[in-house]
This record gives sequence, C-alpha cells and structure tokens, in this order.
Amino acid sequence: MAGPAGTPTAATRAAAPGTRRRAAARGEWEPAPVAPVARVAVDVPLAHLDRPFDYRVPTHLDEAAVPGVRLRVRFAGRLVDGFLLERVEESGHGGKLAWVEKVVSPEPVLTAEVAALCRAVADRYAGVFADVVRLAVPPRHARAEARRAPEPVDGRGDHGPAADAGTDGWARYPRGTAFLSALGAGRAAHAVWQVLPGEQWATRLAEAAAATVATGRGALLVVPDQRDVDTLHAACVARFGDDGVVALSADLGPAERYVRWLRVLRGGVRVVVGTRSAAFAPLADLGLVAVWDDGDDSHSEPRAPYPQVRDVLVLRAHAVGAALLVAGYARTAEAQLLVESGWASEIVADRATLRAAMPRVTALEDTAGAVARDPDARVARIPAIAFEAARAALKAGRPVLVQVPRAGYVPWLSCSRCRESARCRHCAGPLALPSGTGADGAPGLPHCRWCGRVESSYRCGGCGGRALRASVTGSRRTAEELGRAFPGVGVRQSGGGTDVLAGVGAGPGIVVATPGAEPPAEGGYGAALLLDGWAMLSRPDLRVAEETLRRWLAAAALVVPHGDGGRVVVVEEAGVPVVQALVRWDPAGHAAAELAARAEVGFPPAVRMASVEGPAAAVAEIADAAERDGAEVLGPVEVEGGAPGDEPKERALLRVPRARGRGLATTLAAAQATRSARKAADPVRVRMDPLQID
Repeated sequence: MAGPAGTPTAATRAAAPGTRRRAAARGEWEPAPVAPVARVAVDVPLAHLDRPFDYRVPTHLDEAAVPGVRLRVRFAGRLVDGFLLERVEESGHGGKLAWVEKVVSPEPVLTAEVAALCRAVADRYAGVFADVVRLAVPPRHARAEARRAPEPVDGRGDHGPAADAGTDGWARYPRGTAFLSALGAGRAAHAVWQVLPGEQWATRLAEAAAATVATGRGALLVVPDQRDVDTLHAACVARFGDDGVVALSADLGPAERYVRWLRVLRGGVRVVVGTRSAAFAPLADLGLVAVWDDGDDSHSEPRAPYPQVRDVLVLRAHAVGAALLVAGYARTAEAQLLVESGWASEIVADRATLRAAMPRVTALEDTAGAVARDPDARVARIPAIAFEAARAALKAGRPVLVQVPRAGYVPWLSCSRCRESARCRHCAGPLALPSGTGADGAPGLPHCRWCGRVESSYRCGGCGGRALRASVTGSRRTAEELGRAFPGVGVRQSGGGTDVLAGVGAGPGIVVATPGAEPPAEGGYGAALLLDGWAMLSRPDLRVAEETLRRWLAAAALVVPHGDGGRVVVVEEAGVPVVQALVRWDPAGHAAAELAARAEVGFPPAVRMASVEGPAAAVAEIADAAERDGAEVLGPVEVEGGAPGDEPKERALLRVPRARGRGLATTLAAAQATRSARKAADPVRVRMDPLQID
C-alpha cells in the first residue's frame, strides 16, 4: 500500500478490477491490517459537516484505497462520493465506524498539496471544502483513466529550447534578468511585472517557465480567457514542443479536459497554461505560478466560495515555496498591496524605455486654444482630434482601433441639454431607439425598454429640454457612423454580440471593439480611439477607475510607438486622474493612489470586507454574530432585482482590519454552520472581499 504521500504504481493500477470484488457477505469483512482507518472528505456541501469523517477500510480494498482516490461511503443512510485524505491506525471516534463501500477509481486524483490548497481557500473565503474540491478536480471519465500513463518528465539538463530561457526581452526591465536568475536558481521570488506597451508578454512568460523547468520544477501560468490561452500556449509550444505543455480550459469539453488534466497529474508535463480552474492543476514540485491581467473579472469564480485566481496563487506559492509573478499592462490595488507590504518586488522599465515604447496619448484639453480650434470638442462624441488621428493612421496604411464601452446599437437616451436619462412617462423606464431605420430611411421613434410604449413627444423632467441624444452609443451604431465618415474604408466589429476577432491584418481599416475584445493587429494599430470615457467612469463601482484604466491600457498597448506615428485619443477631460495616469502611462502610480484612497475610507484591499446577502432575518443573524466578534456592520440595505412575489432580500457589509480577515472568515463560516445544523431554509450568500461594492 502506498503511504500518505504515495503515488499509484503499475501494480496498484492493475488491481483496479479488484476494487469491485467484495466478500461473500458484509459480516465477513475484515479491517485492513495496516492503517485500517480512512479519513474521508465526503461530498456534502453543508457548512456544519465541513470536516473529514473516519471509515474502516476492508481488506479487499486495502491496496486500492490510497490517499487521493475517489470513494463511495455511506453517509446519513445513503451512498455519497468522497475523497480519501489519509490512512491512519486509529480513529478518535468512540463509536463503531462504517465501512468504505467502494473505491470508484484507483487513480489518486486529489494530491496532498491540492487538498491542502483547497482547505486554505475554503478557510480564506468562509466556504466549504467540498465546494472548492469541486472546482479543483474535474469529473471522472473512466475511458481517459484507462489510457496508459506517460513517463514522468524531468526538466533538468539539456531539453532543447527549454534549456535556453533567453533574457533579451527581460533585459528591458532593470529587475527582469534578476528575476529569471532567481527562477533558474530555484528561489521563491515574488514579483509584480508592469508590462511595456507592445511587449510580447506571452513570449516573456514562456521564457520564465523555461528558466523554471530547467531546474526540474513545474510552471503554472493562468490567463483570463481562451484567446489568451491560445496565445500563451503557442508561445510555450514554440519553446517546449507540443508534448511539453498542456492547456486547460472549459472550452475543451469534459472528456478532453480530463485527459489533459490526467497528463498533468501523472507527471507527463511540466508546464500548464489555462484559465481560472487551472490554478488548482496538480503539478508536482511547483517552481513558478503566474497570473496575467489579474484585474480581469474572468479570474473570479462565479460559484461559491467565489475565489479569485490571484489570491489562490498567492496561497499556493506561499504553501509550496514557489515563485509568484503577477503580470499585466495595468496594476490592481491588490497587486500594489503585495509590493507595498514588501512581499513582492516590482519589475518595471525605466521612463526612457517606456517613452520609446508607448504611443502618444491625447485627451480633451481644457485650454482656451483647444476650445477655439474645436468648439464642439466637449460635446461631440468623436472630436476633431480623434478624426485627425484616424485619418493619419489610415493614410499611413495602418488599421485604427475604436473602443466602445457598450455593445449593440443605442442602449439608452438622455436629454441633450442636461444629460439626464430619458424616461418613459408611463412607467419611468429608459428610452431607446430601435435598431435600423424606418421604411423612409429615417430613424425610428424612441420607445421604452421596459413597457415598449413609443414616446412621440419627449420633454425632460429636469430642464424641460425636448431634444434627445445617445447617452452611450453601442458598437453597432458606432460602426455605422464610422462607415459613413470614412467611405471606402472597411469597418469590422469585434465583440458586443459579434464574434471576437482573433486578429486583423496589416493595412488600412477600422475595428470597432468592446472592452476585452480588441484583436491584435499585424504590425500594430496606427491609432486607437477610446470613446465614451465618461460612461466607463460613471458606474457606481468600487473598482471603476482601476477597471477603466485597465481597459484603456489594454487597447493602447496594441498601438505602435509614437516614433512610428502611434496615436491614442481618449475622449475625456484631461484633468481626470485616471486620464492623467493613461497619458503618463503610470499604472503603478495610479494603483498606489487608489490603494491609499481605499485605505482612507476603509475599502478592500486595505481592509477585509464581506458581503452577506439573503432574507432580512438571516442577514441580521449573521451580521450580529460578526459584530459581536468586533466587525463593523454597514447596512443592511434592501437588494433590488428580486422576482415579483419573492420575499425581499437585504445585504449587509462587514468590515474588519486586514490583520483580522481570517477571524472574520472563521466567524462567518461558524455562523453558516450554525444555520446549516438547524436546517435553516433561507439561503444566505456570503462573499469575502466582493469585487463590486456599489
């Protein structure tokens, strides 16, 4: 039998059919002679049952019942799934132990390191171990398990491209080569990398992985979406070959994803690229964990307990002594906290290198001269400076990128005089224009998006104005407008209800994209127009400034340097702090100011905060328990958006100093366990460090 940290041998796998053989009668079962007690994590997502349970291992399952395998045990009178965590000699339970009924598979899919990580994530987010394991271990596919396991790889020594990490790209950053040297020496370096515009970030990450693999350790690289997976996987394949790297993502489908996941588990590869679930990939002997663009919402799990990839990787790097790299064009307040706390160092280029790489960024000026040159600049959706930048880029034979915050046609309308949202006189719903035009070619009349009534005669309730304007023009309408403004130039859309383009070729053209759907251009864009900046900045969201800058930088980074004529025009007042950060290309300074501002008013990540949402009585019960333990309670307030007839729900925010965050999570978990034990019917959603606090 393998030990607690053992791995399956060929003999163990050969014994798989024996896992289905039972003694003639249950009364004849005998406990295993060595370590007869199995500690099992049952798949029961109830807070008051969030602990291992002891079972007896019968002799006919002795060889197959190794730590990490899937089991079937009887729990509360029914058979449930579970994972065997460890085998011990004795149980602390005074009563009679039930038997392990079945070993579902002899494959130890839950490694000791991943099990410890799942426990740490559950504790940090006031969640349940079973929910986290469900995120970490994919469902079983028996046919995939039956395939022969590849021989474990050894990254040490000369393995072609993997042995030569390359340092030319990292040399542009004063601390870049030192970070690679630390990886090559097997040291647990922690860094926040500020990526230069136009940087081949996927190639740099592949080089960091190569430096790690050369020491015989594994590298785990997590990105937000499938497009980034494809980009990074291609860069890693160019360095390690097809058999040296595995890509894990939900788009693969359950069967193929499980096949690839097993390759990782069985030691067939040393480099893993994937989306958020790949953060739990069972790579042995991890040397590097990296996350690209940690501020992307895709890195946050939408299922309980809602972990964020960056925090999961921080926990994992700390537990196994691996290096950590947080990379992106922008910088989140959480990444800035890692730097200011001294836990991570920053990798940034000097200002001269940055100026040479960045395009020229222009905002709406507030000087008298600028107003005289273009009196309509402040009210025009696409001012003259934006048209000039687009014309210059097209004349130079380069494409133009136009970023629009919203998809569709015209999401809503507002008064042209005071910009107050236009509302229906019948139900106060938002007014919008229909898609397309009427039979005579004129645009249709405004209609209510809630009740559908046509508003033939509008009058603003605030200022009495009668003219309407588009508050935020969608990508579809923008594409139509630009097609008329630049006749003969092809206009393509990316995102916003259309397919996301993988890339665009060189040559003149216009690409209208929603944030996050900007395709890279061959040779780079000649200009980027960032429209409707005020709409991105007017959302009631804690992270609105940080998110807006992240979206702007991602688009601007695709533009060629200013030495090659690259221009970026952001349609927003130049005095706005986030616009100034874009003009100076200073995401680190903006992140430092953002973190300081949040510390002043007591918002995450300067403090730990939790959101409790549910029926009023249940929210009050949990909030009272947290308040008794010293948490500050904000609210509760009623939550909008419930279905008609449903009981009103409330939400309370709980706040504690950052040093007491673990205590708050423990208190919330205990409160949920108390409710679960008495079978409270009303569900309550608890979320630690919620992304949106409006």
